Amino acid sequence: MTGNLALIGLTGSRLWPDPQRLEDTLLGVWHDALQIGYTGIELMQGCADGADTIGDQWARRNGLLVRERPADWDGPCGPECPPGHRRRNRRGTEYCPMAGHRRNQQMVDERPVLFVAASYRKSSGTADCLRRARKAGIPDLTITAD
Repeated sequence: MTGNLALIGLTGSRLWPDPQRLEDTLLGVWHDALQIGYTGIELMQGCADGADTIGDQWARRNGLLVRERPADWDGPCGPECPPGHRRRNRRGTEYCPMAGHRRNQQMVDERPVLFVAASYRKSSGTADCLRRARKAGIPDLTITAD
């Protein structure tokens, strides 16, 4: 697919419980993008379980481009990280708890035309990404599940 694609950011809970609702929302965003003159959409997602994975699978099934933006949990810390803040996961591997925040900012810095947010149980990562997007003036379409 070439041409004037609308870059759509996706952020959402790892526990998102309603795949069909998210897929229907993405379909509506795709339709709206076509109606306002884009040739299609490219979906940017953070490579996490839940909403990101659901969106990724939906986009690939529909032949859309996907821009993967995984957090570098195992990589080096950034300048914003305080000394000694690294933690250990269940496997005993050290990780940087700020990696998700850095990834969220990277996604915002790529200036998508819209963020679709699938918010469930007040996901802190989703809330962080939305705060950053709104601060940057990027509109969002937020869906919630109870």
